[in-house]
Amino acid sequence: QVRLVESGGGLVQPGGSLSLSCAASGNFYRVNAMSWYRQAPTLGKQRELVATITSSGRATYGDSVKGRFSVSRDNDKNTMYLQMNSLEPEDAAVYYCYALIQGCAGPGCVEYDDWGQGTQVTVSS
Repeated sequence: QVRLVESGGGLVQPGGSLSLSCAASGNFYRVNAMSWYRQAPTLGKQRELVATITSSGRATYGDSVKGRFSVSRDNDKNTMYLQMNSLEPEDAAVYYCYALIQGCAGPGCVEYDDWGQGTQVTVSS
């Protein structure tokens, strides 16, 4: 089983920066792709993919954050980061970590997914 814990959320002014972390811990073989999602408090707003990073470090971004956000990871620490710059009020949301985990037992391995509990990002003056 894996536990994903996000940290780094908080209040920031428009135009400011914030950095998030997501640490995976527990009993697993490897963390494969990891992603950041966000969900704004607006009623009916769906969870939005922010960024994904593969285990080899290849990153992709949602259109709304391209050029402003940067995702990275430290495989030795099983930790993913999100550097958010030029934050806008529209970036305010709960940010969730999502990971594809490879677990192995005996001769076999399986891949499963898990979510963190989320961390609140507020962008306001």
